Amino acid sequence: MSYVEVPGAKVPIRMWTDPASVEDVAMQQLRNVSTLPWIKGLAVMPDVHFGKGATVGSVIAMQGAVCPAAVGVDIGCGMSAVKTSLTANDLPGDLSRLRSKIEQAIPVGRGMHGDAVDPGRLHGFPTAGWDDFWGRFGGIAEAVKFRQERATKQMGTLGSGNHFIEFCLDETGSVWLMLHSGSRNIGKELADFHIGQAQKLPHNQGLIDRDLAVFVADTPQMAAYRNDLFWAQEYAKFNRAIMMGLFQDVVRKEFKKARVTFEPVISCHHNYVAEERYEGMDLLVTRKGAIRAGSGDYGIIPGSMGTGSYIVKGLGNEKSFNSASHGAGRRMSRNAAKKRFSTKDLEEQTQGVECRKDSGVVDEIPGAYKPIEQVIDQQRDLVEVVAKLKQVVCVKG
Repeated sequence: MSYVEVPGAKVPIRMWTDPASVEDVAMQQLRNVSTLPWIKGLAVMPDVHFGKGATVGSVIAMQGAVCPAAVGVDIGCGMSAVKTSLTANDLPGDLSRLRSKIEQAIPVGRGMHGDAVDPGRLHGFPTAGWDDFWGRFGGIAEAVKFRQERATKQMGTLGSGNHFIEFCLDETGSVWLMLHSGSRNIGKELADFHIGQAQKLPHNQGLIDRDLAVFVADTPQMAAYRNDLFWAQEYAKFNRAIMMGLFQDVVRKEFKKARVTFEPVISCHHNYVAEERYEGMDLLVTRKGAIRAGSGDYGIIPGSMGTGSYIVKGLGNEKSFNSASHGAGRRMSRNAAKKRFSTKDLEEQTQGVECRKDSGVVDEIPGAYKPIEQVIDQQRDLVEVVAKLKQVVCVKG
């Protein structure tokens, strides 16, 4: 489908989904965002759903302002995927050992490494910028500096919620490695700190929703947030790169005879801010639950822990600010999913996948998400599908 335009206060709301299918509270959030004085455009992805301040699945283009709650608390959260030389024929009948080895190599949930991972020991790790990145830690908000040791030990860890590590097959039988994570606790603490700072500023006192508080250009608060935001986005990128390196090491060891090789890694943020230019304006584009889909950009759009995921290539549609959805999107809250579904439902919906099937991940059941095929179909003018993947192993925190 192409987009549907819904009237907004200062800009129209361009929606790549049926507005009638969007819950009322999410529609209200979109209208609220459209009232912001600095807004120049608002695009809504097919995975849109209610979030904090701004919906998940929205692209907010502003001039001279950025809203930290619209970036989200997991700054830089995103996906990485890589195609391997393995095929379905190389896999053992029982994949539980592989899952166990992945969980041993990469801490999940609130776990962290006993010692910081040395990226120099990881095959093919992109070390450019690593020392400079950690050298800039001294310049981030004083309020979170006491977390440095934790931040170094959480680098290369998964977290919980909708984060995952998967071993997948595409439709030709090739094996892919895929993972989803962000800036861990340090990103959350930076986000919470700056959201609190923004809410105190005088220009935000009359806003329709205090969670839409912004920083404006040429102020010390904006400079401080941009510094910390871009640092946290880099943390998330390195976090995924280290996890992917650890994941590849596991696969090399488990499939020694196959002498596994890997294609270049595809990686994309889906909670972040970028400086981009549209219609002659320099804008700060916030993608909250959306990926960049500029012409030729590779991206990853995952489903849920029992459904398919897609590797896509952007078509460069400027009406969406060169964006596409970040996943299937939830169709019910975590609490609603826990009330509605049982572990038996989870077992049925993740049949054929080596994964957790206990009550701790019922809120991540496929039934809590929108159908990924429908979400992909609604954005055919934003991306083209390169590969469809189906997981056979899924690790969750």
